[in-house]
Amino acid sequence: MKIITLLALFIAVGCILATGCVAQPKKDPGNGTVTPTATFAPFVNATPVPGNATNATNATINTSSGLSGPLRVTIGNYNPGRPLPVIIDNQTMGNVTVGKPLDLMISEGNHSVKVCVGVICPTEHIVVFFAKQSYLDFGERLKKEAEFPSPTVRIVNYYKNGNGIGVNIEYINPTQKDLAMSAEVSCGYSFIDSRTNVRMGDSVRTKGSQWVEAGRRQTETVNLYFADGSAYSYDEPKISDISYQ
Repeated sequence: MKIITLLALFIAVGCILATGCVAQPKKDPGNGTVTPTATFAPFVNATPVPGNATNATNATINTSSGLSGPLRVTIGNYNPGRPLPVIIDNQTMGNVTVGKPLDLMISEGNHSVKVCVGVICPTEHIVVFFAKQSYLDFGERLKKEAEFPSPTVRIVNYYKNGNGIGVNIEYINPTQKDLAMSAEVSCGYSFIDSRTNVRMGDSVRTKGSQWVEAGRRQTETVNLYFADGSAYSYDEPKISDISYQ
């Protein structure tokens, strides 16, 4: 009886162990629910700007593109008698003459352009673009602002002054240095001689001079005196023998 009881108990324990082995499923790594971890970061198409982020816009605007555009500088029919320097952003880039423009390739953006006649330098501002032709003509401005490209003496006006005339003359120095300037003023005239009552012809001349600073003008009045007589008739006075040093 004891043997039967022990045998039945042993069979029962064996069945329990066998049931546990069958009930436990084998783990399948392919059916796991764990989401795979990403192995790379998404690519962002952005270029960082050095410096403070709040200045990013200004940094982009102020960055040079490295591109250049064509610029042609001319002086129309203004004829100074010599080549004139072209200055861009305070740097001399070449010379321009009447009928011969100056062609340049300069960087994109805003530029200050000057054409100088001595100390007289009309200035223009221009925006240059890549692969787009730009033009600047200084002809009209030079005619107005640099009417006299070389040292000059001219007659402003004249008037009757007793037995002669007064002549107002102007000394013009457009150069970059001070000059001692002089010129001769002459005038032809006729009159009735008081002794013979005969109309006679003659001429008179005088010389004027002034010290004129660079880029400045000076005026002077010179007097031309006629011979004694009456009924004077005179020609327009003329300037000759202009000199400066």
